[in-house]
Amino acid sequence: MAAAIAMAVLGASLALNGVFRGWVWLVPAITTVCIVALVLAVLRTLRVPSLLTALGGLVALVFILDFTFFRQQSLAGFVPSGATFDTLGQFLRRAGDTVVSETAPVAPNAGIVFVACASLGLVVVLMDALAVPLGMPATSGVGLLAILAFPATIKPQGAGLLGFLAAAIGFIVILGCSQWFAPDARLQSDNARGTGQPKRSVVIGAAALVLGLLLPLAIPGFERGTFPVGSRLNPWGVSNGLNPMITLGNSLRNPTGDGRITYATSSTAPVYLRSVTIDKFDGDTWAPDDREASRRIGPGRMAPDYPLPSELVRQLTVVDTGQVISPYLPVPYAPTAVNGLSGRWSWDPATLSIRGEDSTTRNQQYTVYSALPALTSAALAQANARPTSISQDFIQLPSNVPDIVKNTANTVTAGANGNYAKAMAIQDYLRSSQFSYSLQAPVQGGYDGNGMSVLADFLQQKSGYCVHFASAMAVMARLEGIPSRIAVGYAPGHATGATVAVAGQEPLPEFAVDARDAHAWPELYFEGVGWVAFEPTPSRGVVPSYASDPVAAGGPSTKLHEENLTPGAATPAPSVPAVPQLAGPGVGSGAATGSWTVLYVVAGALLLAVLAASPRMLRSGIRGRRLRPAPSRDSAALAWAELQDLATDYGVPPDPSETPRRFAERLRNSVALGASDDVGQHAVASLTGDFERQRYGPPDGPARNSAERNSAEQGNRTAAVRIAAVRTTLRRNASWFAAFRAEWLPPSLMSRWSQLFRRR
Repeated sequence: MAAAIAMAVLGASLALNGVFRGWVWLVPAITTVCIVALVLAVLRTLRVPSLLTALGGLVALVFILDFTFFRQQSLAGFVPSGATFDTLGQFLRRAGDTVVSETAPVAPNAGIVFVACASLGLVVVLMDALAVPLGMPATSGVGLLAILAFPATIKPQGAGLLGFLAAAIGFIVILGCSQWFAPDARLQSDNARGTGQPKRSVVIGAAALVLGLLLPLAIPGFERGTFPVGSRLNPWGVSNGLNPMITLGNSLRNPTGDGRITYATSSTAPVYLRSVTIDKFDGDTWAPDDREASRRIGPGRMAPDYPLPSELVRQLTVVDTGQVISPYLPVPYAPTAVNGLSGRWSWDPATLSIRGEDSTTRNQQYTVYSALPALTSAALAQANARPTSISQDFIQLPSNVPDIVKNTANTVTAGANGNYAKAMAIQDYLRSSQFSYSLQAPVQGGYDGNGMSVLADFLQQKSGYCVHFASAMAVMARLEGIPSRIAVGYAPGHATGATVAVAGQEPLPEFAVDARDAHAWPELYFEGVGWVAFEPTPSRGVVPSYASDPVAAGGPSTKLHEENLTPGAATPAPSVPAVPQLAGPGVGSGAATGSWTVLYVVAGALLLAVLAASPRMLRSGIRGRRLRPAPSRDSAALAWAELQDLATDYGVPPDPSETPRRFAERLRNSVALGASDDVGQHAVASLTGDFERQRYGPPDGPARNSAERNSAEQGNRTAAVRIAAVRTTLRRNASWFAAFRAEWLPPSLMSRWSQLFRRR
């Protein structure tokens, strides 16, 4: 059994290929699973109690994980110490960062591989407990389903056929082992119940396979395709929020366009809506630095902590976020005030990113006042002073920058004089014909993320989407000494044709963005000017006039819309009025979200109903197997076992020391059966007589002809009728609580589980 469980778990774990890049993680996974399974098998061979066997498996899991991952920090190489727990905390933080900040396939760093191995080891202990001491091998398949569900939620191509088939084969072997070698305690004999069980194991396994194939039709959340090969389980539906640097690819690959936001602006062109700034880079991931110590409450008046030029262009934007849920507020850059928000909001002076303290963006309508430097290519070309007004955090790089990134930055910027020329060289290189925009290439090539290894692969393949282009320009800018960060938000979107009336303003044109407009772009800092946005992603967004190549004579211009990020005529800074109502606000994804919510509630209710009914279903299944009308020499013994369980369910449990006749007499004289009920009394007496003849009388030979077999089948049917009579009598004489407990929480079933745990 231990070998079967180990084979099944390792087979299911093959589905993790594609969640992790490569196969480096497989060796520690095999070691962990095999060691834990071996220890469980040895302890059970030594007849250690079941509870202690499970605890021994957990101890073995701790030791093998310690030996594999924390050998240098442990006593004797496998005993945890204080240093072990310190390193464990680092591993867990690393794994958490990987989950939050990367998309599959991820680099198999030590933290995430440790979590995977620990999870597989726990699944082995769980499946062993279900299959052996609890005697529920079919239920142990829940562990395999848990392993398969994880890649089904992560990998774009689903769990995969290889892992699913390997898990199915392992599950069938587990069922076969349990049926071939486990004796049946109900018969009070040493005979194994092996006859015909391999065939039943195959049938159960085939039913599980069919159930898996039909799963997407029954459970909301599966995307189109056949489970598990072409379908992904997405229990949260389409993301309406904007999770920095991690869900951009999924949002852009979403064809439904959920998460609609409308805005109206006094700018002469649609604007970028900026939600969060990504400026913390440790070599593996880009992540936002929220700077909790320096955040300020209330965005009613905002100002950056770096100097701005005297000439500023001011604009007004009104935004309706609809049903979009995100902790970060989408606003045009650079905001000087935000009015009309509900709840508490804070902002970061270093980045001007606005975050909800007790609120989200859902159903928010607000007015944003912003002020932008009047940017020109000439002004940026003159801003070559060494940046001293901002934190050096924006220029830091890890030590593991790949050579291809360094060499590319040096080659691209060779001959460029000044920071602006270098920035333009990097942008022009990434927007050149050497690169192509693709949402699928990073997924298929295994570099869909934002770490250094991903960036190296992107510069080799030269195909990706905004995350890759933005991080490439930000890293290469830092290599050239230019402070950089990444903004995550929405590209300008499209006009809706409607207008919004704002007090003191002419009607403003309305624009809309949704999940398909989710975007990332780099921002570079120029001393005396501030943070300046660039657009290195080809075919996405728009290139501002100051970032268009002024010397592209005879070549294709990278200039798409000169006016995009540079507003037109300056508007005077208005006072801070109440937020205006948007005329004809755009319809968000509330209806779709509501329908999915209803489906999830219904699915959850059905799941709870199945869990609540599972004891009754198990009890009915046991009764049905005992009383099935098939020729059997053990029919009287099975009927007697059912009679004892019925009596236990209604408060008359058998005593192991009493004879069958003494138990029957006590049951017939009990209040539960009722002394005046002739049908119940006669049924108990008949079942007792049949069992005594079968147990203590001369042995019956095998049925030699069809007449004898028909007689045996008729005896089974008679026993079923008698059991039904006893059950009806017990239910009629019981109180409502006793009847409810007997049907939905049968004591005979609960006591069997506890006895199995105590049994050696």
